[in-house]
Amino acid sequence: MKRPWVVGITGASGAAYGERLCRFLLSAGEDVHLIVTDAGWRVLKEELGWDASKRKESVRQHFESDNWPGKLEYVPVQDIGAKTASGSFRTQGMVVVPCSMGTLSGIANGASDNLLERTADVMLKEGRKLIVVPRETPLHAIHLENMLKLARLGVRILPAMPAFYQGPQTLDDMIDFVVGKILDCMEIEHQLYKRWGMPND
Repeated sequence: MKRPWVVGITGASGAAYGERLCRFLLSAGEDVHLIVTDAGWRVLKEELGWDASKRKESVRQHFESDNWPGKLEYVPVQDIGAKTASGSFRTQGMVVVPCSMGTLSGIANGASDNLLERTADVMLKEGRKLIVVPRETPLHAIHLENMLKLARLGVRILPAMPAFYQGPQTLDDMIDFVVGKILDCMEIEHQLYKRWGMPND
């Protein structure tokens, strides 16, 4: 049985990273279970113009209208009994992008207050891939301590820090760099950015 990836979008700035990751995964034939926090919907509305009052319809409009080989399942964050809340439902792993400091704290301290945090907790207890993409600056000691706690548990901490050595020309180039780094951690092949030392094509 094909195992999906779980993508979580939270209330940190940088919703475009989560949207771009989902679009790439679906186009590459990967199945995605999408969980968006209430604050994440606010950011999708403010930054990308999504209609947060019609959530399922918005997801369908932005993802399901394209004829991609991968399938997307939107799961409300309040649905604590969803499939991803159980370790018996097998997934490839989870990416939280962007990850707010509130969600980071909830994951680091095992809060499981909503489906996104519970799903991340499942990844930890089952030993599956968990990648968090913090998007906050500056960082104080509590933020750093929570990241260190997760890193010691094997979580990949991938701050949304675009690079410039590849000569980005557009905002999409900078988004693609961060998404490409996420895909590297997921061990999924891509050509979203020029790697260091590689010739221009």
